[in-house]
Amino acid sequence: MFIGESFIGSGPNAAHINVMVGPKTGPVGNAWAGALSSPTKGHLPYMVVLQPGVPVKPMTAFINKADLRGDQHETMTWGPAQAGVAKGVQECLLEGVLPAEAENDWCVIAAVWVNWSANDADEVFANNYAAAKGAVTAALKQEPSLATVTAAAAAVSNPFYTPKN
Repeated sequence: MFIGESFIGSGPNAAHINVMVGPKTGPVGNAWAGALSSPTKGHLPYMVVLQPGVPVKPMTAFINKADLRGDQHETMTWGPAQAGVAKGVQECLLEGVLPAEAENDWCVIAAVWVNWSANDADEVFANNYAAAKGAVTAALKQEPSLATVTAAAAAVSNPFYTPKN
């Protein structure tokens, strides 16, 4: 199992994606099947498609981290965010970031944050594309390195909070 994360952009159109990647016969495959078969109120996991009827390879489940709230948020989630994830994951296979066996024998779970205030479809698409590609790449490279984590631990921060000390 490979696990990755990426945060791209700022403001309401930023993208934050966590991924689990691995063989269908392992824990990622079990989690993938469970996720698709267990929707909850406001969270409707679905298969990522490049176009209707053309799913991404490896098969990818889109899990919305923010509960769906209203027409605009639903459109931003199902439209540009999903399209960005589709392009990012598919390019990882086509460019060799993912091994050849991933095409049919692996699956991806993408947990995707779309802000309830997202308002620019092109920016949502671009950020989710970059975040999906970045998260899968980080997962397969097992990044970040311990040196990077050690340096970051000295100055913990995120887009919502930076400690004063």
